[in-house]
Formats: sequence, structure tokens, C-alpha cells
Amino acid sequence: MERAIILSELAASGADATPQRLTELATELDIPAADLFVVAGHPVPTELLPPERGARIMAQFAYRASHCDHSQLAALEAFVRSLPHVAASEPSVPPSWPGRRPAETTFAAVLGAMIRNRGFSVRELPFMGLSLSTLHRMVRRWDPSPHHRQQLAAIAGPLGWTLADLFAVADEPHSEELRPMVHCHHLGRVFAAAVPLTTTQLIKAAEEADRLSVREDHGVWQPVSQGFAQECPDFR
Repeated sequence: MERAIILSELAASGADATPQRLTELATELDIPAADLFVVAGHPVPTELLPPERGARIMAQFAYRASHCDHSQLAALEAFVRSLPHVAASEPSVPPSWPGRRPAETTFAAVLGAMIRNRGFSVRELPFMGLSLSTLHRMVRRWDPSPHHRQQLAAIAGPLGWTLADLFAVADEPHSEELRPMVHCHHLGRVFAAAVPLTTTQLIKAAEEADRLSVREDHGVWQPVSQGFAQECPDFR
């Protein structure tokens, strides 16, 4: 409950929080600092954003990582974190807005910025059981509604957020009966860990995902239809 209160208050009135406090909270809550800056309505420091990377490589990495089960995701996250941080040779360009249109509501802006924080656009995200038009609508306009809660449950995992935490930020009532639709937050932890990686390192990480999952690359898009959310240790 304490986490929910902290996140709810941060979303409602985080403008007065200092960058140092947000960074400390990120460590305490094990949430990417860039995301807490977004939740509090602060600009994200450039050093917390990913470098410029090829969209096709981003999509391939997301797709291949989505084939890993929980033990494989843990190994992939460790591999990603072991890769050295490479200093950019020139100033980084902040990622562009991930949707077709700018956000019209506060929480839509938060969702879109979280996607951007990982270097994705809507098209690079892994298959989540949602259409592209739905995802574009979510980052353009979000209106609280019981009909939208399953959509929120679908996107939480690839963002690396637990349902309870994301629902608190969205000011939506969270039920213990809700479950991730396709992917849980363990997949999103890999994407968050990969934020500093260069395009070359992302290619290596995608190859490691294939090695761990023993997935053969057939050269065509074959989305995971079920994911491993039902096997998540959080819900056993």
C-alpha cells in the first residue's frame, strides 16, 4: 500500500520533488529514474535517455527477447547489464514521441514518455495482444474506464512495471484478480536494462536472446501469441 500511496502522490503533485529525491525514490522502489521523472512531471535528464538506435534493430531485439521464459529473461537481463556503457561520440538526440499524435491527457503523456524512455515507438514494441491503433490511442488520450484496465494490464509488462504500481500512477483501482495479458514485468526489466545500449550492443543482446530461448530465426515476423505471463512467479 505504501508504494501505491507514494506513486499516486507523485503523479498528483510531484512538481515539487527535487531531482535528487526522485533518483533516491527510484532506487528505493526499483523503478527506472527516468520513469519517476516522467510521473512527477519533470523533464528527463538526457543522460537517462537511450542513444540513437535503429528502429528495425529495436523491434528485432524486443521480439526476440519476448521468446524467453522467466529463467531465460533473468539470464538475458544479466547479460545486458554486463555490457559496458559506451560513451556517445556526439551529443545524444532525445527519442521522438512514440505515437502518431501528441498526448492530450496527463496519463497518456506518461505512458508515451515511458515508451520513449526505452527508445521504442509504438511499432517497435513486442506483441502485447493490442492493435497498433489501440496503442496509438493510449498514448494520445487516456480516459479512466473499466474497459481500459485490460489494456493497462497489457502494457505494464513490457514497460517493466508491476500492475499495482502502474495502476496507482494511472489512478485506476487495482484488483488482485487482474493479471498481465501476455508479458509480465520481467520482460520489461530487460528493456529497461537495455536503455544505455548502442545499436551494435542491441544486436549482441538479440543474438543472446536467441541463444537462450533456442529460437531459430526464420526471417519473418512470428509474434509470441501467449507469452509467459501465466508462469510468472509473482502470481504463483
